[in-house]
Amino acid sequence: TFVNGPVVEAFEHDFAAYCGTELCVGTASGLDALRLGLLAAGLEPEAEVVVPAQTFIATWEAVTQAGGIPVPVDISESDYALDVDHAADVIGPRTQFVLPVHLYGQVADMAGVRELARRHGLLVIEDACQAHGATRDDYRAGSQGHAAAFSFYPTKNLGAFGDAGALVTSDEGLAERARALREHGQRRKYDHEFVGYTARLDAVQAAVLARKLPHLDDWNASRGAAARYYYESLAGVGDLKLPPTVAGSEPAWHVYVVRTADPGRLADYLAATGIASGRHYPQPPHLSPPYASLGLRRGAFPVAEAVADEGLSLPIFPGITEAQLASVVVAIRDYFDG
Repeated sequence: TFVNGPVVEAFEHDFAAYCGTELCVGTASGLDALRLGLLAAGLEPEAEVVVPAQTFIATWEAVTQAGGIPVPVDISESDYALDVDHAADVIGPRTQFVLPVHLYGQVADMAGVRELARRHGLLVIEDACQAHGATRDDYRAGSQGHAAAFSFYPTKNLGAFGDAGALVTSDEGLAERARALREHGQRRKYDHEFVGYTARLDAVQAAVLARKLPHLDDWNASRGAAARYYYESLAGVGDLKLPPTVAGSEPAWHVYVVRTADPGRLADYLAATGIASGRHYPQPPHLSPPYASLGLRRGAFPVAEAVADEGLSLPIFPGITEAQLASVVVAIRDYFDG
């Protein structure tokens, strides 16, 4: 009743329908969803997984923990997602998966990813942990790969009261394997088929998510209105580079990331006026100690590194008022005028 019970099953049904998939497997976190998705889809030991060079490190961790090897490629200036053309250059005989990330809430070029995967016989797992409800070319994040992982960490667009996640798919076999993996490798109690995990979604979190899900589109619309305000009010201010938005897309605006030469200094200035900001993510995985063994140095992925070095996330959340947005804009204008 408390884990993988009827409340969890009801939420899984509703979230799959929302994403445009047939099935959903609730998990304890977004990282669990990514790792179990790779394993359930058949990741082989030391197989290569193409990943973007700029993402939250959990994307890479999932590959490593599942026994694969992350092979990074640079991101595109057009959407800050995996650059499909660059991805084609790193595919080799050991490549088994491509793992695009819908970074900051904007859907990656899934048409390009799917075509790349088709040409090379690869499987696709989407990292949609920041893109609940985001769309591109009339499809929703999470609906275009063999499976997709979502995080319901409390700060996400759809957040629980603690850690939680989900894997969505329309592949019944993949879903069944993921359900067993989250529960000690068993499909029936005490009938263990393989080594599994404790990666279950508990009913309390599922109940919270079920109550929130009907509000998600309205909350995303509020974020979108805030993003439009920033676009209109910050265009041409200082050296700011505003987030790219691909035609035909509706990002979820999990975060609104501008770029500037000295984001730390701007963040300090905003903090002095009572305005919070954030850095998502200042250390790309290939420059972090856990992945030093890959031998990748600064300069390997110039776009990813520039976004990491220059990015600053401005306040954005459902219900943010025009007065609050205006105060952010005024502070930023004052910073550059000062």
